[in-house]
Formats: sequence, C-alpha cells, structure tokens
Amino acid sequence: MAALYESTITSLPRIHGGKVRDIFALGDKHMLIVTSDRLSAFDVIMPRPIPGKGAVLNAVTEFWMQRFTALIPNHSAPEINLADWLTPAELAECQGRAVVVKKLKAIPVECVARGYLIGSGWKDYQRTGAVCGIPLPAGLQLAQQLPEPIFTPADKAPAGQHDENISFAEVEAKVGKDLAAQLRDVTLTIYRQASEYALARGIIIADTKFEFGLDEDGRLHLIDEVLTPDSSRFWDAEGYRPGISPPSFDKQIVRDYLETLDWNKKAPGPALPDEIVERTGARYREAQRRLTGA
Repeated sequence: MAALYESTITSLPRIHGGKVRDIFALGDKHMLIVTSDRLSAFDVIMPRPIPGKGAVLNAVTEFWMQRFTALIPNHSAPEINLADWLTPAELAECQGRAVVVKKLKAIPVECVARGYLIGSGWKDYQRTGAVCGIPLPAGLQLAQQLPEPIFTPADKAPAGQHDENISFAEVEAKVGKDLAAQLRDVTLTIYRQASEYALARGIIIADTKFEFGLDEDGRLHLIDEVLTPDSSRFWDAEGYRPGISPPSFDKQIVRDYLETLDWNKKAPGPALPDEIVERTGARYREAQRRLTGA
C-alpha cells in the first residue's frame, strides 16, 4: 500500500485535519474519517509517513468495535455508499483506511483505563502514592500490574495542548452523575474484556483511552479509534517483567530514535531513516496480526 501523508479529497468539505485523521462532512448527519499514515512524536508530526499505518489503525478499530457491538453501539454507518459522494480516485485513496460515521455529540472527556503502573501514572504514584487521586498499595514497581484496573479520565484539551487528568467528581460535574458512571463502567468493562482477549494472543494492554458520543436520543456510542497501537500501550507478553519499561507495539521505536538526535522536539520534525520507518511499520502490522489474525 502506498503511503498517504494527507488526503486529497475535494468532493467533500473538510472539517478537520488532526495528527493522523482527516475528517470530512458527508451531508448533515454523517462524516468521513480518513486515517492517514502520518506519525506524531512529542506532539510533532513527522515529515515522513509510515506506509500502511493508517490501514492498520482502521482495521484494528473496526475489529474491536464489531467485537463490542453487543455491549455498546458505535459510530459506524456502513449503510452509506461512498461511491455516491466521491470520485473514483478519491474512493481508491479511501480503500482500507476510511470509515463513514454518524455525526454524534462528542463527550468532552477522554476515558482512560489503566491496568499497569507506567507513564504519567508511575510518576504520579512515585510522588503521591496514588494515580489521579486513586490510592494504591505501597511498594509497587514500574510497569507492575495494578490490583484492579482503574478509571483515570482526562479533560479534552484544545488542539495543540495536552489533555489534563481530572477526578471522577469533575467528570460528574461535567456530564452528570449517571453518564459519568456509565462512562466509567463501560470503559473498564471493555478494557477488562479486551485485555483478556489480547493476553491470550501475547499482547498486554497496559492502558488505553476511549472516546464516546451521544446520539439525538442520548444513547451512548463508542467513537474515534479503539484499542489501537496509537491509543493504547501494547506490550509483548513474552518479554514482560515488572521493574522495567517493556518494549511496545507502537511508535516507541521512533521516540527512541529521536532521543538520540540533537533535536529540540519542535516542528519541523527530522526525516526518519528507512530502517526506523520499516521497523515501526512492522511493529504496527504485528499488533494487527496478533489481535485480528489478518
């Protein structure tokens, strides 16, 4: 598959271009999401894409959304025929990397589930003995599995800014107690079920983030991307042990390479060498193969 850095669709109004996804209006009630091969590190989009990365993210999200349809509806709108809206060249560009979705009211909370002590959670624990205000047992090691998965929501920040961790009480204040409880419960249920499935296939899901939206009837939907190497921390179960930061199935290869450079972590990012591009793409494809069998 040829790399796609940015969508060239002109038949539809462009709504948004994010770090990875290009979003277009499809009439009044739907949107087209095209997942590019762009890769960001340290909040900077690299000038060279990872060929096939967008297709991996698209396929993995679709796999999980279908797996959890009995638990929660999702944003997909497969009844819409893209051929009625796009040129043949635009259709070809979308092949394997695009999805038509219902336009929903996005909930301004990033729903994070953590099952292991890593990243900002580890820093929080070292400082306070808790993660996002949730007390944890003393003496836990880096990357250690938590006694139970925890819900650590974040406030959705404006573009270009970092999301900020917030308390469950703040979620209740934002969206109401009933919806806050629903967000927490469905987040942890999906995480537990997905973790069990992935572990049987050699992948530990250390943590992940979900986004949700409401339809006109107030019914909760799963939206955006789900349990991908970009939205989750995947570890190889075979090499896992507490006390070290395990290698992950994501862009860690790129981050590690960038740390060796004399680069100020501001745009523009440096061009990635062939070896880094190829190794990163292989990690994404390996995650897809293990999880979906494709």
